[in-house]
Amino acid sequence: MTDTGRGTGPDFIEALARGLDVLRTFRPGIPSMTLSEIAGLTGLARPTVRRILITLETLGYVRGAGRGYALTPRVLDLGMAYVHSLSMWDVARPHMEKLVAQTGESTSMAQLDGSDIVYVARVAVPKIVTLAVSIGTRFPAAATSMGKVLLAALPPAAVPGVLAEPSRSGIAARWQPAASELEAALREVRAKGWALADQDLAPGIRSVATGVRDGEGNVIAALNVTVHAAETSVETLLDDHLPKLLRTAADIGHDWALTATIPSVTA
Repeated sequence: MTDTGRGTGPDFIEALARGLDVLRTFRPGIPSMTLSEIAGLTGLARPTVRRILITLETLGYVRGAGRGYALTPRVLDLGMAYVHSLSMWDVARPHMEKLVAQTGESTSMAQLDGSDIVYVARVAVPKIVTLAVSIGTRFPAAATSMGKVLLAALPPAAVPGVLAEPSRSGIAARWQPAASELEAALREVRAKGWALADQDLAPGIRSVATGVRDGEGNVIAALNVTVHAAETSVETLLDDHLPKLLRTAADIGHDWALTATIPSVTA
């Protein structure tokens, strides 16, 4: 298992690498291994393996098990340090990058803040004509596909109060719906599970969005695919990109829920 020559720099710590080699020898279905078995799998000398196991046992990562050694639950701390260092947006980003690779179009994620949406994650592709968007950008919620999704996720009675808050986006959207028109649009979003904005915010900008849910089924963010109207028709957006978007949102929600179930403290 050892990789000869894997570390050639003066700062490479071979002893640490060998310790990790020993930890990686343990596999599902093999609750314990002898010193000789570990030495054989790692290619390390028995005295070296013995010193590593004594060190790991002292630190609480392995324990004696009959004639051999077994891992302890404390090993989970090593993985949990990584998991708990991730924000929900770090978890989402690989899925968003995959969606961009599939569609060739930009994707963003936003949350609701008053009557605006605020961009919290984005993976963009260069376009000749596009909106200037970065993390923290605000747009009026009602005129965006993500905003419609987030407003539709609210209790209907709460929507008027949310929209009564003045926008801080500094943008006048093209679509300025009457209350009854917006109410009908949000009913449709609730029924479909996704929203379309066809140049509602600005000329040439077309997008489709859906909600991303936590482990309890609550919509806590919206995810979109944005295209230029001159390049991509509504039919292509809905027939080709929307199914990919829905799968991506489900995958992100699944990973968020999975991460949330991991205990912060390991026995």
